[in-house]
Amino acid sequence: MAIMTGVDTKASDHEPYESLIGLKAPTGTIKPSNLCHFVLRTKPENYQKMVKWYIDFTGGFATHVAKSITFIAYDEEHHRIGIAPREDAIPRPADGSPVVGLGHAAFGYKSLSELADSYEQKKKMGIRPVWVVNHGPTTSMYYVDPDGNMVETQVDNFDTVEETVAFMGKEEFHKNPMGADFHPEEFVKRVRSGEDDRAIKKRPDVGPRTRKEDFPPQTYLATC
Repeated sequence: MAIMTGVDTKASDHEPYESLIGLKAPTGTIKPSNLCHFVLRTKPENYQKMVKWYIDFTGGFATHVAKSITFIAYDEEHHRIGIAPREDAIPRPADGSPVVGLGHAAFGYKSLSELADSYEQKKKMGIRPVWVVNHGPTTSMYYVDPDGNMVETQVDNFDTVEETVAFMGKEEFHKNPMGADFHPEEFVKRVRSGEDDRAIKKRPDVGPRTRKEDFPPQTYLATC
């Protein structure tokens, strides 16, 4: 499927990254058919805790368990997640400072109702989100695993990829690629009320926002 890239024509706003605008791989480059899995290293003392957290988080099960690695599956793939204990692994900074490498992984759900159910199931297991936000392209909830890795659960806000890419090319998204925060309990109420999904998915205009930290922290999430 051919997808047009969402490009903001104001190149000056992207300095010094103008060379990235419209960047594409050479014609004919072989593309992967799937993003199959990711593997997380952990300290041995957190190994069992990490495995249980991801099994609970995904509703999955272990397909291979060993001293060196555990594989976790939750769909037709033989494994989607690997957890590998390493004595020499370096923990993330205690203050939450960003580190070079993977920022987060994201798991998609089919509907807002599924996302609401997932939120409530995780809450019962003591897994609470640290950030809930309507990015525009997606309605998302972010969690942190026992090692401090961030994990997103999301639902697409548009029916097609083309619509999503077109939105990402608009000035509105250029000024605010982060999105608008929302309260998860209010979200669940709206979904359960029968309100039109399109209304819930529409991102409110909250003005410019280029960093998560541009808005006050969602301190109420600790009690949701």
